[in-house]
Amino acid sequence: MTLLGPAFIAAVAYVDPGNVATNVTAGARYGYTLVWVVVLANVMAVLVQYLSAKLGIVTGRSLASQIGDRLPTAARIGYWLQAEAIAVATDMAEVIGGAIALALLFDIPLAAGAVCTAAVSLLLLRVGDTRGQHVLERVIMGFLALIAVGFTAGLVVEPPSAGALAGGLAPSFVGTDSVLLASGIIGATVMPHVIYLHSGLTAGRLGLRGAGAGVPRLLAGTRADVFSALVVAGLLNLSLLVVAASSLHGLPGTDTLQGVHGLLSSEVGTGVALLFAVALLGSGLASTAVGSAAGAEVMQGLLRRRIPLVLRRTLTVIPAVALLALGAEPSAALVISQVVLSMGIPFALVPLVLLTSRRAVMGEHANRPATTVAAAAIAACVIALNTVLLYLTFTG
Repeated sequence: MTLLGPAFIAAVAYVDPGNVATNVTAGARYGYTLVWVVVLANVMAVLVQYLSAKLGIVTGRSLASQIGDRLPTAARIGYWLQAEAIAVATDMAEVIGGAIALALLFDIPLAAGAVCTAAVSLLLLRVGDTRGQHVLERVIMGFLALIAVGFTAGLVVEPPSAGALAGGLAPSFVGTDSVLLASGIIGATVMPHVIYLHSGLTAGRLGLRGAGAGVPRLLAGTRADVFSALVVAGLLNLSLLVVAASSLHGLPGTDTLQGVHGLLSSEVGTGVALLFAVALLGSGLASTAVGSAAGAEVMQGLLRRRIPLVLRRTLTVIPAVALLALGAEPSAALVISQVVLSMGIPFALVPLVLLTSRRAVMGEHANRPATTVAAAAIAACVIALNTVLLYLTFTG
């Protein structure tokens, strides 16, 4: 029996178009300087996603439903509204990323590409509904493999400097703008919607006890699942930064994904640019499906209602299609979505740390004091950096 899978679904969110944009921009502007930020962000993510998965396994309940049980009706609805706004904003970024990829590959208008991305993601969700979560996990792993090929191809064509890469592991900044970008990298890595979703994906694992898998064994398998999935996601994010640092550093035009594609074509080769666009499409499609699943998990846990999958998919794609149809600049829309996403991090991260530290909730599997301290430090760091990100964004 394998316990690998749920973390790979969550990991797709860590290589979504928002992460692509921030990591490429970091490498193009500051070379290898922010390598340490990408590494730190993924180390944080490993602990956060493990705690979310552990909550689901031990209690058989998702984070959203645990929060909902502890809130009066009005507060629960308010909590759902903010969580739903975060899910829609995240979905918007991922749909836009898929639309950009379709425009690069097939010259499809952005609004039409957004509709196509949403439709394909709906098919992916239907696979999970009709064939079961395990089948969806395998499909998502296939998308991750596709993304890995596309995002690492540039490393083969133009290998990075080992010395410069090692130097990037030393914490440092280059001016205020690099601090802002570092905040964006961490904000785009530790995301609220996958914190909610991961606990829901593992809640069903409680039933495996009857198949001879006790909680300790389930938790051990989950640690392996989370570590392996997020190492893959971390390496992909690092690859994006390194390719940009070695091939695009100092060049103008890296502020948009279209510009990055054009520069990869001229500086590294059309084959690498093509693989980048294909990987971006896979990222948009897979992460959009994951984002929509997270929104459904939030609705079920906090609002205690389900709505038909097609209706939910239609409602959440409307903002992205409307923005693109009105001529909004896609990269600006990605930035806006990341700002909105940042606002929701405390609402997911703080309850997760509190719940997993309580013996009344987790029994003997409650966090050890050292784990709680580490998780609280991560929560404080992420919230502080996202506060900086919001302040600098709104003050220019």
